[in-house]
Amino acid sequence: MRNIPVQQINSVGPKLAEKLSDINIHTLEDLLGYFPNRYDHYEQKPLQDLVHNEKVTIVGEVINEPVVNFYQRGKSRLMVTLRVDGAVVKGLLFNRSFAKKHFIPGETVSVNGKWDQHRLQITIDSYKKGNTSETSPITPIYSSKGDIKNSQLQKVVKQALADFYQEIDEFLPESLLASYKLPHRREGLQHIHFPDSFQQLKHAKRRFIYEELLMFQLKMQLYRKRNREETQGNAQQIDQPKVNQMIQSMPFILTSAQSKALEEILNDLQSPYRMNRLLQGDVGSGKTAVAVISMYATVTSGKQAALMVPTEILAEQHEESLKQLLPDTVVIRRLTGSVKGKKRREILEELESGSCDILIGTHALIQDDVNFAQLSYVIIDEQHRFGVQQRNTLREKGVLADILFMTATPIPRTLSITTFGDMDVSKIDEMPKGRKPIETYWVKHNMFKRTINFVYKEVKQGAQAYIICPLIEESDKLDIQNALDLFHQLQEVLKDKATVGLMHGRLSTDEKAQVMDDFAANRVQILVSTTVVEVGVNVPNATVMIIQDADRFGLSQLHQLRGRVGRGSKQSYCILVADPKGELGKERMRIMTETSDGFLLAEKDLELRGPGDIFGVKQSGLPEFKLADLVHDYRALETARADAVDMIDNERWNDSAYQALFHYLAEEVDIARQLLN
Repeated sequence: MRNIPVQQINSVGPKLAEKLSDINIHTLEDLLGYFPNRYDHYEQKPLQDLVHNEKVTIVGEVINEPVVNFYQRGKSRLMVTLRVDGAVVKGLLFNRSFAKKHFIPGETVSVNGKWDQHRLQITIDSYKKGNTSETSPITPIYSSKGDIKNSQLQKVVKQALADFYQEIDEFLPESLLASYKLPHRREGLQHIHFPDSFQQLKHAKRRFIYEELLMFQLKMQLYRKRNREETQGNAQQIDQPKVNQMIQSMPFILTSAQSKALEEILNDLQSPYRMNRLLQGDVGSGKTAVAVISMYATVTSGKQAALMVPTEILAEQHEESLKQLLPDTVVIRRLTGSVKGKKRREILEELESGSCDILIGTHALIQDDVNFAQLSYVIIDEQHRFGVQQRNTLREKGVLADILFMTATPIPRTLSITTFGDMDVSKIDEMPKGRKPIETYWVKHNMFKRTINFVYKEVKQGAQAYIICPLIEESDKLDIQNALDLFHQLQEVLKDKATVGLMHGRLSTDEKAQVMDDFAANRVQILVSTTVVEVGVNVPNATVMIIQDADRFGLSQLHQLRGRVGRGSKQSYCILVADPKGELGKERMRIMTETSDGFLLAEKDLELRGPGDIFGVKQSGLPEFKLADLVHDYRALETARADAVDMIDNERWNDSAYQALFHYLAEEVDIARQLLN
């Protein structure tokens, strides 16, 4: 099918072939894999069962002569009145004034279009005379671009199925088809394009959702296999007694989740394969402790480690943490954009000579003149904030360096399977003992005065507070609280009572560092800030987080901000100030007050916002699927991944039942082709 050009289909001449080529259809496989994006079906339901803003079919009697109005250079609007189930429904038809003669008073018509429940009104897309709802076929509607019409696509697909139906081969193993009750490929293609019933369509979709997820997962597992096999020879000789001694000397006991993640990482460091692992853990779950111990393990093997973080503030904080936790014999250096001149040259010399054991820094670590003596272990924190190229550049500075990606943004399992399917994943899903849950409240803007009174009460008892705003300065476009205005307002209100600080992205690096030093030392009690404090700022004395216009943030970002408090022994609070207009905003506020589980919130965020926006920015690298939906089809995704892991780990390409599948895969993946040769 892949090699049969569309010209071999009866009735496809050069002109139609060119039109198909314009929408990237060149072969029979391309054509039959060009699935409809929706289906029209004249199925009548009672008015009370119709859903607002959805596509519906209504059958009714035309009451009187339609009225046509013309506006804006020949544009028209036709209004027809229908009697439906004893009620009067208005139908609107735009820019088809000629249709007036088709709506004859007293006759029955079936109309299909978008339903407005509040106005008892339908915006008509298509219409037919008589009651066609009982005999109406399910009609495929394709996403057609360029010159080709939907009717042409329907016709050519129908012809292709007639000409080549028997030549459509199955490549999924019979055992999987039987186990998941999936139709044969040729039946599936027939039913996804021209179903006789919605049941047929449902089964056909199930088959192709599983098929495309399985093919994707097989590719991911093949890349993982290749990466492991091509990177032998970097086993670190870790001094385990020294590592154990360090763990014993730490001021806290590791949770079982931390211990498990650490064991997985240390096993990777000592294995002959190059580590490619993602460590994800909720805010405050103790990822840094695991990272520190694993870096120390690399140092005991006589090698160097590097930690790359997204901001200078975070680099400074990590440097402080490492110096507190690691033995004095470990040489730690920090390299960021603000480190210049003689100091920078000294650090680069130490790196190259091997006298620097651990280097912490921002993207300054990946500049050309930064050379390591024996870089064997790379940790990239908040990995989604760096581009793929930046991550790879640091990785390549080491000879077969092991790599650990860390994130405090809990990633829904569906996204970790797709985006990080070629990695091993460790998860810290347990909080340290004694950590008090943060109490979260949602209040309206009219309660802001009471909220500030609450903050002042906490400050009087020696605590500190963050107040987060979405904007730095006033905006004409958005009526939301801004950091500068609020800062001046609070300075006035709390004069002689508390010191208010201001933090935002436009401050210089030195200014930011000064503000954070003042806040950490309690010289500033209330810090008004933009989301610059979202990642990595650690002030255990802060007990209150107020988020202005909280409905403008996604759940994951709100959870990150909430995680800036609750780091000490005192009870902490998060107050969401918002007057959300829509249901989505209200739902976010409700979810935030009901759960503090970051992984559960990440799943909810994915449901509410979709996969593209889960990190607060459009996530590049997410696969494009024709049918599969990462939110709704996560069970199929997990099944496909388990099957793909089984096939690769157990070398199923040698099994005759799987040969067709691997041959199909080999046509587009080199690694699969090499396995079969």
